[in-house]
Amino acid sequence: MTSLANPETRRAALAEPVIRILGARTHNLRDVSVDIPRNQLVVITGVSGSGKSSLAFDTLLAEGQRQYIDSLSVYSRQFFDQMQRPEVDLIEGLQPAVAIDQGGANHGPRSTVGTVTEVYDYLRLLYARAADLVCADCGAAISQQEPEEIQQVIEAMPEQSRVMILSPLVRGRKGKHADVLDRVRKAGFVRVRVDGVTYPIEDAPELAAGKSHDIQAVIDRVVIREGITARLEESVRLAIKNGDGVVLLVYQTPESKQQDPDKWLERVFNTRFACPDCKSGVLEVEPRTFSFNSPYGACPACHGMGVDEGFDPELVLPDLTLSLDAGAVAPWRGATAAAAKKHAAALEPLLAARGVGADKPLEKWPDGAMQTLWTGDGDQFPGLLMMLEEEFATTKRAATRDKLATFRGAVTCADCGGARLRPEALAARVGGRGIHEVVAMPIRDSLAFFEQLTFDDETAQVAAPLVREISRRLAFLDKAGAGYLTLARSAGTLSGGELQRVRLASGLGSGLVGVMYLLDEPSVGLHPRDNDRLLATLRELQRLGNTVIVVEHDRALMRAADWIIDVGPGAGDRGGTIVAEGTPDQLAAAGGSITGRYLAGESMAEQPTSRRKTAKTRSLHLEGATLNNLRDVSVDIPLGSLVCVTGVSGSGKSSLIVDTLAPALAKKLHGAVRKPGPYASLRGAALLDRVVEVDQSPIGRTPRSNAATYTGLFDEVRRVFTKTKLARQRGYKVGRFSFNVKGGRCEACQGQGQKKIEMNFLPDMYVTCDECNGARFNRQTLAVKYKDRSIAEVLAMPVDEAREFFSEHPAISRIVGALHDVGLGYLPLGQPSTTLSGGEAQRIKLADALATASAEGAPHTHTLYLLDEPTTGLHAYDVGRLLGVLQKLVDAGNSVLVIEHDLDVMRAADWIIDLGPEGGEEGGQVVATGTPEDIAACVESFTGQWLAKG
Repeated sequence: MTSLANPETRRAALAEPVIRILGARTHNLRDVSVDIPRNQLVVITGVSGSGKSSLAFDTLLAEGQRQYIDSLSVYSRQFFDQMQRPEVDLIEGLQPAVAIDQGGANHGPRSTVGTVTEVYDYLRLLYARAADLVCADCGAAISQQEPEEIQQVIEAMPEQSRVMILSPLVRGRKGKHADVLDRVRKAGFVRVRVDGVTYPIEDAPELAAGKSHDIQAVIDRVVIREGITARLEESVRLAIKNGDGVVLLVYQTPESKQQDPDKWLERVFNTRFACPDCKSGVLEVEPRTFSFNSPYGACPACHGMGVDEGFDPELVLPDLTLSLDAGAVAPWRGATAAAAKKHAAALEPLLAARGVGADKPLEKWPDGAMQTLWTGDGDQFPGLLMMLEEEFATTKRAATRDKLATFRGAVTCADCGGARLRPEALAARVGGRGIHEVVAMPIRDSLAFFEQLTFDDETAQVAAPLVREISRRLAFLDKAGAGYLTLARSAGTLSGGELQRVRLASGLGSGLVGVMYLLDEPSVGLHPRDNDRLLATLRELQRLGNTVIVVEHDRALMRAADWIIDVGPGAGDRGGTIVAEGTPDQLAAAGGSITGRYLAGESMAEQPTSRRKTAKTRSLHLEGATLNNLRDVSVDIPLGSLVCVTGVSGSGKSSLIVDTLAPALAKKLHGAVRKPGPYASLRGAALLDRVVEVDQSPIGRTPRSNAATYTGLFDEVRRVFTKTKLARQRGYKVGRFSFNVKGGRCEACQGQGQKKIEMNFLPDMYVTCDECNGARFNRQTLAVKYKDRSIAEVLAMPVDEAREFFSEHPAISRIVGALHDVGLGYLPLGQPSTTLSGGEAQRIKLADALATASAEGAPHTHTLYLLDEPTTGLHAYDVGRLLGVLQKLVDAGNSVLVIEHDLDVMRAADWIIDLGPEGGEEGGQVVATGTPEDIAACVESFTGQWLAKG
């Protein structure tokens, strides 16, 4: 380890209490011992694969979790997913640990920024206690409903209507509710309605405690006729008394009974919440009324999802320049003569009513005609949507159903408009806005809205503390650089960096003190302009009295740290030691540290001496993109070049490239049905043969997937083993050397190499298979050797060792060479995909693309490679190697389009497209385009300002 300071300076730096790690050996750590200052901002850095995460997360976090869980009862421990106990001799001075990594929990489609940060919980409570209620049907203010009004509504029902007057006692609550049923008996009522079924009280079923139930006491059953006024008056009075002001009417009119004899209608009356015009009541106003995760608040049509599965008009009618005769309705193309005749007959009433011909392009149809084509006229023409839904539901041919399914997708719910809530919840207002309108605002605008809210004296007593807490959390989100997001934004659509900053703001909002926060590259996805705001957030966490430990590569963040620990010197088995530690200035003065040289200002990436020439005739031209915050963006993307798309967070980069350009190109080039964002036109796609997206999604979902299987390397390796003398003698084929199928694998562990032992209240243990000792293959298969190595030993080889081992096999050398070039030389060939970071997964995909492009005999194709922040998880040294790979792809005749914030990548690009100027509603425009020198000269561009700094 490099000595950065004399002993006196080091003792002064570490005069504060420290977290002392002795003998850490987790993964590739080599008996590491290190002191980490407490209550400071500490950065752990090093080249990719050096052991940073092993030290921070697999050692510090794992031990912190173990100590916490050990303090709980044996019963409580079984409910925790526990990490493996770290291999370490001793950790002293450890504080309670909170991890804010990029992965986080798996967020379902119902998770939003509001629910993840818990802001939405406070919002629901605020609307339940302080909202102005209005009728969802007519918009009139909800007022108190008198018993006489309820009685009059019942009396006004058609004669011979059958009516049950009920008192709601339990609504959507778990439990056996035996006390409630006893209360009904003691009150003298002879019937009870449980979960929609009416029983004599003595026959009421025993309820399951773990399920939610609805229970109503049946007050009276009547048939509407003359002379029942007195009876109704008494029944309504009793229902109000027993139902705490709420009356439920279950009824059948003669007309509804004729339509469906088994269907009963329901109507709620409430002496506290009711519309004076419609006379309809609101059953309850509770926090769950505003929850789309509860059946009592969710939109009944979409069940709180905001979207429905159905036919997408943009997929069904993809080209409005076509006429019906020319095949404008995509699902009907290629129909049989009989089906075509049937379709034409169904369309005839619409064409006649609108006065248009079947040969007229849809874009030239009169106003409103397109909507009628889709939804029907309510009379003679049912509409395309209804016709397709009927065909999809009734067809018996699997091929037809599969074809129609390609035109279906997630479409905005027609009932709630994507707001997710039922009408009663959407009608409530605070400050003149519904809860769905507040969560749809950018967070910075929501913050301004709550800061100017006022209430009357009585309401303010309840609302003021709620508004104060909501404003505080929104302010944290804005400080963390997430002000452009909305609370309604689905958590699943957030990038790793965005999700981490959202969770960071939640950590600030909790107000914890004396905690050790562990963060994994919080600068991911942040433009250099926004780093100061992130740093201010981290500093605020630290000033509260917490230790903030950040695994990071960003130069600005390292410069601002109190202490840096550099792990290395290399990756994999060449890393795992502490190369240097000290203050940023001390590290910059350390000659033996790559990170120190980077902090001292040395460039880790070779910059091109000249730019490739661009031409409009060799460009993609995307026009009129309007997805999310894009403001009718039109842009030229030069081909045969390295193009970088940049801009501040939320400026619209992903909306333009990932969600609009990529699916539009895939649709044109490959016939993909993925729906692109709206745009006017796309020209130049004919210049490309294919488009390849290289993102950070996992390369596999199970431990059986690895770099070797994903790249096809394992297929080549297995062929090599089948050609050995022993394999030929025994008649072994390639399947013999697969751990996924029977024959050659170890059946005791089914090719896993490990066995899982469930330990109930302790972490699940994974023990090495005693049959194969972790090799995953049986003895007969392992007996086959190539150069004295078995197939299991080859899978355990790092990429760099495999390069030399298989140097005589061009197909294998090409793939392992590509993995080496993208900086994965340390990675074992058989390392499970579930243990790879997002950046490693992306580089494996990139290596696969590079190996394919350089394959002998491969057809020459002009491919556009789309990469979304490929520098994630990369040290500056590794960024330089990555740039070399990207330049090779371009030199081979391809095009590379990169979404990136790294300044080294920007400087190496031939062309930059800068979006902004800000994020969210203030972004979505092209600020500047040109060479890096052109952008640096643009004073309006934040990217240009940082490039100009050098």
